Amino acid sequence: MKLAVSGKGGVGKTTFASLLIRTLSDQGRKVLAIDADPDANLAAGVGIAGADQIVPIAEMKQLIFERTGAQAGSIGGYFKLNPQVDDLPDALSAKLDNIKLMRLGGVKKGGSGCICPESALLRALIMHIVLRRDEVVVMDMEAGIEHLGRATAKAVDRLIVVVEPGRRSIDTAGHIRRLAAEIALERIAVVGNKIRSSADEAFLRAHLPDFEFLGFLPQDDRLIEADLKGISPYDVDSPARDLVKEMAEKL
Repeated sequence: MKLAVSGKGGVGKTTFASLLIRTLSDQGRKVLAIDADPDANLAAGVGIAGADQIVPIAEMKQLIFERTGAQAGSIGGYFKLNPQVDDLPDALSAKLDNIKLMRLGGVKKGGSGCICPESALLRALIMHIVLRRDEVVVMDMEAGIEHLGRATAKAVDRLIVVVEPGRRSIDTAGHIRRLAAEIALERIAVVGNKIRSSADEAFLRAHLPDFEFLGFLPQDDRLIEADLKGISPYDVDSPARDLVKEMAEKL
């Protein structure tokens, strides 16, 4: 099962992804967790010790040079567009229980559509992970689907968009669906987060009528406190755990 999680920054996307990853791990499934959002820290959400010390792959200059034949940050020139990556998930992942986690990092682009060695390595890695690995894969994406291409999109079982009651969050969901349509990724589901009342749930259903809703998570101060304290949301007593378990069963 290959899952991608996206949504506007601040909606609780990484919190949901962390809960889903830990839930699947506790069910005995092997999970490959991919942190593809440079502005998030999925490792901390999952509860991996020393999460802030994990070096993103996009910043591993020596590795990028060895695999592509070009220096990270360079634009133009020659480098391998299909570098070897099949050994990286096992060699470079942080581990917890049944979870292996990789942090991709961001690519500093020199211009729109720029192709650079680090982006070539990350794209090849994502393609290998989605098409060749046999674990459950959960990818915590940016507020978009930049790392996915047409070839990998066909193998993604579900793109899960996390939304909160609010216009900007709804607009982002529409934007993500348009991006997904460009690469023929049509299996999209929505998770409503920070729900304070039935009115919030009704608001989201009314404004996203064409989306499949996977479920809803309540506004919960315990999850906010967990984030502030650097504790995994899975390790606090919250109804979100059971709700995400129900969503995992649906998936």
